[in-house]
Amino acid sequence: MLSKFSMIWEFLRVRKKWWLTPIILFLLVISLLLVLAQGSAVAPFIYAIF
Repeated sequence: MLSKFSMIWEFLRVRKKWWLTPIILFLLVISLLLVLAQGSAVAPFIYAIF
């Protein structure tokens, strides 16, 4: 798991693709939010947002 993050970081650093950083962070936050809310009482409210 850590090697995937290091590979992504290396790609961003070497290729100078810094514009991908906000997109990757946004996708990570959204996926974390969906995973954490899957089994909670907040799930219907989060799914209503999307």
